[in-house]
Amino acid sequence: MDWVADQVELYESSGGTQGLTLRDTGIPCIIVTNQGWETGAIRKTPLMRVIDGDDYILVASWAGAPKNPLWYYNLKAEPNVEIRDETEVFSARVREVDDPAERQRLWDIALVAYDRYQEY
Repeated sequence: MDWVADQVELYESSGGTQGLTLRDTGIPCIIVTNQGWETGAIRKTPLMRVIDGDDYILVASWAGAPKNPLWYYNLKAEPNVEIRDETEVFSARVREVDDPAERQRLWDIALVAYDRYQEY
């Protein structure tokens, strides 16, 4: 999608000082860089910034669609990513949360960041 490429370009070309909100929503975002699971190509995805202490919560909701977004499969295949949060860039390793209690706790944090998740 063109808006994704534009968002990433603005965010990265400014050194993390512009394009810090997801499209025109005003919601803070990060850029997650990962490897494509089928192609091996570098993929960059702007996602909502949802934080739990020092950890980031990546919600693979795809606006409530019944399928996961493509980046979810990329992260399942290769969990080592780079996260750009404003001017900070660092490596991270993602994991899927299976424990129901931990999943609920993180979901509650995500709802505070973006209450429309509840509609999904």
